[in-house]
Amino acid sequence: MQRYRHYGVSYTSSSPSSAPVQEVHAEEVYTEDEVYEEEEPLIEEGVQAVAQETEGVNEEEVPRTEEEGTPAVCETEAKTLPVESKNGKRTEGGGGGGGDAGAGPKYSMFTWFVVLALLGVWSSVAVVYFDIVDYDSVIARAKEFHMNFSEVLQGKLTAYDADGDGDFDVEDAKVLLGLKVSERPDVGDSPEEKTVLKPEESSEHVAETPSRPAAEPTESTSPETPTEETESAAVPLPPLVEDDFVPDDPRDSVDPYEDEPDTIDATGVLVKEPPPEESVESTVEAEQQSGPPADPEPQAQTTIPEAEGTTEKQPEEKLREKAKKKKPKLLNKFDKTIKAEIDAAEKLRKKGKVEEALRAFESLVQQYPQSPRARYGKAQAEDNLSEKLRSNDMLQRAIDSYREAAELPDVTSDLLKAALKRRAERQQFLGRMRGSLATLQRLVQIFPEDISLKNDLGVAHLLLGDNKGAKKVYEEVLAVAPSDGFAKVHYGFILKSQNKIAESIPYLKEGLESGEPGTDDGRFYFHLGDALQRVGDDSAYHWYERGHQRGHFASVWQRSLYNVDGLKAQPWWTPKETGYTDLVKMLERNWRTIRDEALAVMDRNTGMFVPEEENLREKGEWGQYTLWQQGRKVGNSCQGVPKTCALLERYPEATGCKRGQIKFSVMQPGTHVWPHTGPTNCRLRMHLGLVIPKQGCRIRCTDQTREWEEGKVLIFDDSFEHEVWQEADSYRLIFIVDVWHPELTQHQRQTLSPI
Repeated sequence: MQRYRHYGVSYTSSSPSSAPVQEVHAEEVYTEDEVYEEEEPLIEEGVQAVAQETEGVNEEEVPRTEEEGTPAVCETEAKTLPVESKNGKRTEGGGGGGGDAGAGPKYSMFTWFVVLALLGVWSSVAVVYFDIVDYDSVIARAKEFHMNFSEVLQGKLTAYDADGDGDFDVEDAKVLLGLKVSERPDVGDSPEEKTVLKPEESSEHVAETPSRPAAEPTESTSPETPTEETESAAVPLPPLVEDDFVPDDPRDSVDPYEDEPDTIDATGVLVKEPPPEESVESTVEAEQQSGPPADPEPQAQTTIPEAEGTTEKQPEEKLREKAKKKKPKLLNKFDKTIKAEIDAAEKLRKKGKVEEALRAFESLVQQYPQSPRARYGKAQAEDNLSEKLRSNDMLQRAIDSYREAAELPDVTSDLLKAALKRRAERQQFLGRMRGSLATLQRLVQIFPEDISLKNDLGVAHLLLGDNKGAKKVYEEVLAVAPSDGFAKVHYGFILKSQNKIAESIPYLKEGLESGEPGTDDGRFYFHLGDALQRVGDDSAYHWYERGHQRGHFASVWQRSLYNVDGLKAQPWWTPKETGYTDLVKMLERNWRTIRDEALAVMDRNTGMFVPEEENLREKGEWGQYTLWQQGRKVGNSCQGVPKTCALLERYPEATGCKRGQIKFSVMQPGTHVWPHTGPTNCRLRMHLGLVIPKQGCRIRCTDQTREWEEGKVLIFDDSFEHEVWQEADSYRLIFIVDVWHPELTQHQRQTLSPI
């Protein structure tokens, strides 16, 4: 900014240098003597080379030219006598010869032109080379002046608004010229009187009120309603739809770095809601609002005229809502005064120069500690830098800076929402679920009408395992927004987890059918299909097929959600196909030893067999005794079966399988396990038969059903749908060993997350 002011001063001080040029042109018409007298010092001092060109002129002719100069000026039509030049040619007029007096104007004008041209060239070079001018600031101020001037001019011309559309346009000019009859309603009518006289326009008036600029002096004194144009269509397109956002800060429209939601990105950013009007408008607009508040839009939508124009209003509203989401108002009054500096720092961040951007924003925060936008930019730069450095400490700094930005006075509602929302997301990333929950609870208190924030709050409860709290949140959302698809699928998911199968189906189905953001998730297709299967509805496979088409499932049968692409997929495997023949042979050779240890544990303490807790049973009893889980031993469980554990220690493909288990499974008669799939395709499952009744025990994987045998191993991929029946007269006991999928590399086995 200092450079810009310095350049302005230097430019002003040098501008008078152009005045002599104008004087020379002006006086050339009147007398050649005066011009010669003014230019003679210049010729003597700096243009001797030019003067040498005239040495061939006869000096005797000079007095003659001077004498004839006066009559030539007095009588403009008189013809100057011919003059013989150095090369012997004769020229007409005083411009080409006649001694020093005649040559003065010609060469002095050329000299001035050369001098000024050189000055201009070297000045331009100096400006560019030494970077004297901050062109970004100049352009920003010029655009600001242009926009502000346009607003002021439009505000003045609003007094001549003849058709009531809020601005001065061609139609208004026609009325002033008498080419068209004014359609402007009577200024004396009050809004109440118009509502009584034209009830069919009441809802349209309410719908258009929020789209007008917040502070228009002419509108506050002369309220207007739509006229014949409004009556011809259910919902007319306002003259300037985007003006909803311009009056507050014209410069926002020219700033390419204010589109944040960024950033929010987000993934969790304002998923679907039409934001309430007050959340989009900035603090400045709220202060400038002069007229009485308009009736809420939901009331207008219930009127008959609005119902008639629903098909036309919806696309228009969607466009407005989309524009509002694109242009969050992050600048308060003070931030607008330092917008150029903020933009320069933000430009660095957008280009990926996060270290430089962080230094720039830190400097702004030190210089302007009361600026919410500068502190928010600092938080974003720290956030980006934490990802680049993979630093949790830097991420914690960003989380603290987001909070500081939200707590500053005069923060705009959009910046407050963006800062706290991003803070909650980053807290979740660090695993600080309770902190994230507290941040979202504060957001919901500040913006109680924002449905998306309540939906995010419900997810935070689910991440904490608080299904009860999440259920309460989604019940509140569905009470005010019964068609909200995001709330429906999550509410159905909660009901399903509570084993309320039939109740969960309509919520899951309607939520998926809504197609709203956040609903296209494989888990919802998975649980809807599972619920339909449990009530005997064959349409489950229709939803599985849809999930497969959406890319959530590898196939209708293979519906695991945590997968590695490209692995061989088949329901049943042979020991040779797995490559784990040594492990299979060891299990089958030692099956009696493994069985005896398992029976001893069952006889001593049946409590070591924990009931299945995944809600997979339709009926019956199913207990499990786990030795390894997620690649680690479970407590002191191996103390009860030491020989079994010793046998397995030599096979890391089993004991090191972070996505599997090693356990005993006992199932009592009369048990049925629902059709289900495992969570991942990264493992294969081995079943070693220990105690198998002669009849009544079977397992189905896809469309193939098999039975266990004592001392034999069955191998299948449990990411495919499988189902179990125990219809024998006594219990069934097997030993389950999960192993890595044979096509996984050693690096993948080491880096895959546990399940």
